[in-house]
Amino acid sequence: MNDTPGWASPGSAPSDGQEPGSTPRPAEPADQPRQPGQAPQDPGVKWSKEQPPPAQWSAPTGPGQSAPPPPPGPGWGAPPPGGPGGYGGGPGGWGGNWGGGWGGPPPAAKPGVIPLRPLGVGEILDGAVSTMRTYWRTVLGISLTVAVLTEVVVVLLQGLVLDNAATDALDDPSATLGELADAMGNALVNSGVVFLITLVGTVAATALLTTVTSRAVLGRSVTTREAWHDARPQTLKLFGLICLLLLITAGIMTVGALPGFLVTLAAGGEAGIALTVLGLICAGVLTLWLMIRLSLASPTLMLEKQGIMKAMSRSARLVRGSWWRVFGIQLLATIIANVVASIIVIPFTFLAAAVGGGGVSGFLDSAGGDIGWTFLIISGIGSVIGSMITFPITAGVTVLLYVDQRIRREALDLELARAAGVQGPGATPGS
Repeated sequence: MNDTPGWASPGSAPSDGQEPGSTPRPAEPADQPRQPGQAPQDPGVKWSKEQPPPAQWSAPTGPGQSAPPPPPGPGWGAPPPGGPGGYGGGPGGWGGNWGGGWGGPPPAAKPGVIPLRPLGVGEILDGAVSTMRTYWRTVLGISLTVAVLTEVVVVLLQGLVLDNAATDALDDPSATLGELADAMGNALVNSGVVFLITLVGTVAATALLTTVTSRAVLGRSVTTREAWHDARPQTLKLFGLICLLLLITAGIMTVGALPGFLVTLAAGGEAGIALTVLGLICAGVLTLWLMIRLSLASPTLMLEKQGIMKAMSRSARLVRGSWWRVFGIQLLATIIANVVASIIVIPFTFLAAAVGGGGVSGFLDSAGGDIGWTFLIISGIGSVIGSMITFPITAGVTVLLYVDQRIRREALDLELARAAGVQGPGATPGS
């Protein structure tokens, strides 16, 4: 038996006895008693009392001290602390692979801006910011180009085409009902035109930034030309998807307000107004629920090269069971992006009002009054800078939410690891 303490032998080890034909081990010193189970000493071989056996040198012992036990020999009974292939933290041991014993699974591979595993809220937000920080030339180049083109068109329309004076009746307490109706119609037309131009810019930025973020997940950079080449075939479909979502929203809100509106026309009174408000609230809740269910349709359409209806159904399946989580992350990202953009846009707006003819007080009193070119240009610069921040954050969070939902439901992390060339847990591309 091997008497090494603390290590139970699972079977017969080479140190338990000598195999036939092997070289005999040196005998113990003559003055040491034979241990139980130890083979008898060879009477023909003796050692001096002052000298231990070869290869068994140990510290000298004093009176009343027993000799230290011999080191464990090779075999199953020998513990390999920290050694290669053992249970400790050495190379190849379980501790080296599992973080020191059974401490948990190895860390997920992170070839790009996110680890390839289910993500937390902070990791999604950090991934969007890391994409903008790591690939800032491409991300800010795309955002700046789209924002400048969009804002130039908006400024030219507001300064040359749109009639701002036609909305002055909204600020006139003595205006008649017809004048108020005409002013409201003009304001809606002006806002609709500006919104449509902004929507086109948002679609273009989302299409391009979706490609950049998807490559950033794999740790690969992409130029603006490459992003446009990859996104161009799906851009028209993406515009159709967003227009369809807007039509669905308008339809739901119209249906919700229609009963109250009809009651108001037929009977009038407070009952019709209350029914209209209640219908709008219910329609708003339904619209919010539906838009969150379809919020991942954009990255699905761009990355999976799907059609519009297929992308919408895929988004509904990915969000099913995670509506509140997707809603919370999207809401948080929108609030952060808008707060950061407002910090930039609001000072430019007040600066534009101060530099313009009416000053800040005139701007606040008349809600803009006659908007001049100075005001439009300075406020447009602030809008461009704000869009450079909001575009990457909102698009990046949406793409990373799509990736996270596919990792949770479809084990996309395995496919991404193969695409990134990751060879093992915690490895980086090319390792």
